[in-house]
Amino acid sequence: MDAVILAGGLGERLRPLTKIIPKPLLPVGERSVLEITLLALKRSGVRRVFVALNYQSELFKAFLGDGSRWGLSIECAVEDTPLGTAGPLLLFAERLRRPFLVINGDILTNLNFRTLLQYHRRQKAILTIVTKQIVLPLRYGVVIAHGGYVQKVEEKPNIAAEVVAGIYACNSEVLRYIPPRTHYTMPELIQCLLRVGKPVAQFPLHDYWLDIGQMEDYERAQQLYAQGVFNQVLADDVS
Repeated sequence: MDAVILAGGLGERLRPLTKIIPKPLLPVGERSVLEITLLALKRSGVRRVFVALNYQSELFKAFLGDGSRWGLSIECAVEDTPLGTAGPLLLFAERLRRPFLVINGDILTNLNFRTLLQYHRRQKAILTIVTKQIVLPLRYGVVIAHGGYVQKVEEKPNIAAEVVAGIYACNSEVLRYIPPRTHYTMPELIQCLLRVGKPVAQFPLHDYWLDIGQMEDYERAQQLYAQGVFNQVLADDVS
């Protein structure tokens, strides 16, 4: 199995931490965010990992090497200019000949990626989006009315929504729909696939998931590491 990790972001919302260390290399417990992802991929049967880089690419290369210390084959490519979340896939177009995974470099999860790829194949989709249900508290009371009369008032209700988890399973065919040398995002790619009638599947995620986008997310990751959330992933450490 193959996977692409998107690790080219600037991590601006986590500054000043990311002014020196790129977000995927920030420590969570005794590991980095990226290393936990690599171990989760290895545990799921992934053997080849392609990493798209931009910001502080030399630090990533020094950390990753060829991947052999994790029992992986790792290849890196550097974007000359930022290419978004779909554009970097073309950096590895010649290598991605079978269904592959795409993961944002700032995601922590204990998902079994093999299960995702098996589901993707069963659905016969060109691309599968992993989604996670989150609950969003509204700041205001909500009025439910009909015909000009109020039926119900809910005080600051919680709204559940399925959000894009930053994890995808893709067929190599998707690469045909990505414009070369252009900033192009995964939402743009998905909209393009839907317009031309290609099947795009949803994989609801019930495992642990955290997008380390802000400082409170990073602090939460430290707490969960200490609680043993990643123990199953780290148990397969081959280093």
